[in-house]
Amino acid sequence: MSDQQVVESIQDKYDSLKPYLNEKTRRIWAAIEARSLGWGGVSQVASATGLSRTTIHAGMRLLSEQDRVKSEDESTRIRTNGGGRKLVEEQDAMLLSDLESLIEPITLGDPESLLKWTSKSVVKLAAALNLGGHRISPKSVYNLLESLGYSLQSNRKTRDGSSHPDRDEQFLHISNQVKHFHSQNEPVISVDTKKKELIGDLKNSGSEWCNSQQPVEVRMHDFVDPQLGKAIPYGIYDLTLNKGWVNVGVNHNTAEFAVESIRHWWHSMGKQLYPHSEQIMITADCGGSNSYRSRLWKLKLQELATQTGKTIHVCHFPPGTSKWNKIEHRLFCHITQNWRGRPLTSLQVVIN
Repeated sequence: MSDQQVVESIQDKYDSLKPYLNEKTRRIWAAIEARSLGWGGVSQVASATGLSRTTIHAGMRLLSEQDRVKSEDESTRIRTNGGGRKLVEEQDAMLLSDLESLIEPITLGDPESLLKWTSKSVVKLAAALNLGGHRISPKSVYNLLESLGYSLQSNRKTRDGSSHPDRDEQFLHISNQVKHFHSQNEPVISVDTKKKELIGDLKNSGSEWCNSQQPVEVRMHDFVDPQLGKAIPYGIYDLTLNKGWVNVGVNHNTAEFAVESIRHWWHSMGKQLYPHSEQIMITADCGGSNSYRSRLWKLKLQELATQTGKTIHVCHFPPGTSKWNKIEHRLFCHITQNWRGRPLTSLQVVIN
């Protein structure tokens, strides 16, 4: 390549880079280009760019003086210290205090408060600050909140209610009772009511594979259909044989319905599985239709015991521990997975 072609090549590169170079980077680029050309490179770069030889040699000194290179933050700084636009909190001394007063209002629902009963989004916070005489954007509010140590937080279920001092002993008693009944080959069942399900072409949580852009269309609003009503699944799970049975009600979840479900289970399954049993043990949570406070539950259980000739033992789990009931994880979870993303259009669909 001739000298003229080299100069033209350097000139083309310089013209392309010139809008993006400042004084310092222009010297350094010219020095790097001259060094890559070897002997005579300074003259060729000076001729192509119009920069003086002194400027190019100054760039070479910057490259060679490695021991005087400043720290990374200072070497990459273009502006001097203190240059550039001031931070919004520096321009407005009252901005941070006003922002914190909006985030932590003294009285919720105060009629004088700018944010009564509203979600504290950055858009609404910025609007409230602007109404108060400040000038700030939602993005700046977001940056200020982060600098103050705030972040979006949801409620977290960590606080438990008061627990009985003998709570561990209650669980040990239930466990020992289950082991004892198992050793005697007596039935041990876990009972509970699953969540009530609305019947009809209504949305059901979850998703299923189907043809692209052809989802199952359901109603916009989940209101009870007066004709179809709702389904109330009451489950009985056999802890010994790992078998389940579900009775679907259509009226109300009462203690009478719960005991009737157990009666159906006994006549449909239990009698055949445990023909020589003399006792039945039931584990249940302490609320709902099988609540330990319900007198109707106890009355109907006594009627069932009299009818079947069996001694019925009931063990209730302590308050707040309903998920320790085996039926939740052995039976109801499979029902939920089976109903995933499918509208329960009729009772027949629910039962199937």
